[in-house]
Amino acid sequence: MSALMFTITSYIAGVKDRFTSEEKGATMVEYGLMVALIAVVVAVAVGPLGLAIQGLFGGVTASL
Repeated sequence: MSALMFTITSYIAGVKDRFTSEEKGATMVEYGLMVALIAVVVAVAVGPLGLAIQGLFGGVTASL
């Protein structure tokens, strides 16, 4: 009876490990997508922000 319990426990642990390892891969993909989205938002925001800063420094230079 003890051997049967050990076998069942080992099987359940193996199934749990397979599901856990697949979930880690999905989580990494989700993090990758979030990082890509943040990079796109930053890239879009840098253009207008750079022009505003350039205009600000241009005004400071002209007043000096």
